[in-house]
Amino acid sequence: MNRFTSHIRRTFIAGLLTIAPLALTVYILKIVFAILDKPTATLLRRLGIEIPGLGILITVVFVYLLGMFVANVLGKKFFEWGERLLTAIPIVNPIYKTIKQITQAFSGTASRNFRAVVYIQYPRKETWTLAFVTGESVNNENQEFFHLFVPTTPNPTSGFFIMIPKQDTIPARMDVEEGLKAIISGGMLAPKRHEVHS
Repeated sequence: MNRFTSHIRRTFIAGLLTIAPLALTVYILKIVFAILDKPTATLLRRLGIEIPGLGILITVVFVYLLGMFVANVLGKKFFEWGERLLTAIPIVNPIYKTIKQITQAFSGTASRNFRAVVYIQYPRKETWTLAFVTGESVNNENQEFFHLFVPTTPNPTSGFFIMIPKQDTIPARMDVEEGLKAIISGGMLAPKRHEVHS
């Protein structure tokens, strides 16, 4: 009997683990579509127009046109003015900045200043972490140093700046986007093989 109940439990959990990601994906997509559809669907209903998906299409076109506007000089100035106004509000400022930094990290905007990804022993020896190269320098003895940004998980927009001799780093053999994914996922999306040695 115990074997039978154990089999049922394992099978049920296996089925649950299979359907959970699918159900969660559908749920998230439903929320996204509702958010995109709501602004224009309400207006269309008032006008007597009820075409499924039309609200989403209009919203997507609006976002595209907004992107075109922000891309030109006048749009950039207008956006910068609006951003300064928004960040002047005490409660809104930290929320907006955090969301913007995380969005930039995902989109790759924030990663343009990172030259490479390396492994370093941090915060102590024999404990390895990923770091992003932001610059280089040489000391009075002509020893070469890397300027590194060591991000925190899961928010890679905060972290520490350190300088370390080049020979104390190991190239991670991954691009910056892959490094950011590894950091944001807490290591779940990190490569299965690496260059670290004990």
